Amino acid sequence: MEQKTLFMIKPDATTDNHIGEILQMVEKNGFVIENMKMFKMDHALVEEFYAEHVGKHFFPEHSAFMRSGEIVGVVLSREDAVLKLRELVGATDFTQAALGTVRSIFGRSKGENAVHASDSIESADREIALIFK
Repeated sequence: MEQKTLFMIKPDATTDNHIGEILQMVEKNGFVIENMKMFKMDHALVEEFYAEHVGKHFFPEHSAFMRSGEIVGVVLSREDAVLKLRELVGATDFTQAALGTVRSIFGRSKGENAVHASDSIESADREIALIFK
């Protein structure tokens, strides 16, 4: 079943000029770019987007990182988009991501892991609505 999902290229990967390489990986894996924009997150958007993590010990550092530079937000579509994108992205900790995944190639650390991919259809719907108001 064709689905839409949210994909974000985070500030570490945009600063390191990996936008084109990452988008090429995504397209070569059967995803269609439906919408795309470059933007910066402010404090309010970070808190709304990552609401389930507010108050956790790592959140202040993560919030500062997500506000530190440009982000590329992308709405992607394909069959089983959420699952297939999560497979392509790899584990959150880039050292544990399967070889050839986006994070194994472009991740710097567990926090600076190059990209975000929605973890469910419900999350994708919520996140797309937040980023593409």
